[in-house]
Amino acid sequence: MRKKEITGARPFAIVIMAAGKGTRLKSKRAKVLHEIAGKPLLAHVISAALQVAPAHDIYVILGHQEDKVRAAVKATGVQFVLQAEQRGTGHAIMCVREHVQDYQNLLVLSGDVPLLRPETITRVRDFHAAKKAAMTILTAEPSDPAGYGRVIRVSAGSERVKAIVEQKALTKSQQKAREINSGIYAFATKPLFAHIDRLTTNNAHHEFYLTDMAALLVRAKANVVALKANDPGEVLGANTLAELAALDASLRARKCDDLMKAGVSIYRPDTCVIDPEVEIGADTIVEPFVQILGKTRIGSDCRIRSFSIISDSQIADNVLVRPGCVIDRSQIAAGAVLGPYSHLRPDSEIGEGAHVGNFVETKKVRLGRGSKANHLTYLGDAEIGANVNVGAGTITCNYDGSAKHVTVIEDGAFIGSDSTLVAPVRVGKGAYTAAGSTITDDVPADALALGRARQATKEGWAKQRTAAKAQEKHNPK
Repeated sequence: MRKKEITGARPFAIVIMAAGKGTRLKSKRAKVLHEIAGKPLLAHVISAALQVAPAHDIYVILGHQEDKVRAAVKATGVQFVLQAEQRGTGHAIMCVREHVQDYQNLLVLSGDVPLLRPETITRVRDFHAAKKAAMTILTAEPSDPAGYGRVIRVSAGSERVKAIVEQKALTKSQQKAREINSGIYAFATKPLFAHIDRLTTNNAHHEFYLTDMAALLVRAKANVVALKANDPGEVLGANTLAELAALDASLRARKCDDLMKAGVSIYRPDTCVIDPEVEIGADTIVEPFVQILGKTRIGSDCRIRSFSIISDSQIADNVLVRPGCVIDRSQIAAGAVLGPYSHLRPDSEIGEGAHVGNFVETKKVRLGRGSKANHLTYLGDAEIGANVNVGAGTITCNYDGSAKHVTVIEDGAFIGSDSTLVAPVRVGKGAYTAAGSTITDDVPADALALGRARQATKEGWAKQRTAAKAQEKHNPK
């Protein structure tokens, strides 16, 4: 027996099955690595489990592509157990036995059931404890039970289970049964491990099936019970990419519904892509065809207009995001106005009441309070103060071919249109750069910098050129 740092049996561990290939998806990726709502299937299950138990009590069973699966969810802090040879779900529990045998109970979850809610996991745990069951089976009644094993109860209305019967083995009378086995269980560890070595591989796939534990425990006169899920869709997995897409749509619809209940207006939720961890304040409006991804936080009274994509960003209150903006890992202060068609790349910080307009790109920029860059501008690696006006076509030349350099523009400066600021360079407080200038030296406060060729005007040049062309046409060489 493995030694524990604490004495006494702990009440519950959670075991998540994540070792299988998922061959029916026709993909080289492990099934649990396929994504819906911006995260791998397994990550959704772990997220729900973490709301029920601490990470050190959650064990993920790895097998196919174990290195990739481990890397995808390592940051969650859960424990990993390797099922080096995948010989079925019963064999998976045999592999985790030494890690969990001194817990009183196990909750067994499937790593490919991403819609499972923490409330349902808790309900299974509490029902199992209340019934003092050896095994509890979470069941469901979907509209079409075809393909699923059926749970046969001792009698109608009874909590006790007689057997789990696979689809192909159903008798004529059992074929009318609609209650399916979800593959989610709770076990008392003592009877589980007292009987698990009696599992056999006498089946078509020559694997150890955990479902067979129900019959073993019933024959041993142990208490095997069933609990029906409130929402059948919550326990469904996916075996095709089309079914994965349907799960993604369900999870996103659930997210939009939760946001709308909290006071967020989403005009066409069926067209919006909003990840589960997104937070949006009340009275914010999300227009059709918007994507809000990752861990984005949006305040109250904002308006996110159509075709904008926002990833892992923080947006304060009263911000207007006009159509077609792309915002990635950036921070937007209250009252700012963005777009249309602005591109905020990572580490952009847009100050209170600032404007970033048409076809303006920012990257690693701090744009101060009330400053404006409204047209056709690139601002990279720049510190820009308050109430600065950045004219159309301005570029901060931040890269010299081997290193990045910073441009500093102090409060109240005016950057004329089509200015090229060659970093490292500083424009002082209240200074001006003339339109069309290339600025290579620091500009003192309140100064005017001109960095362009002097204009020369040649009177009558165009008329003379036209006459010369006409002469060439009539008198070709």
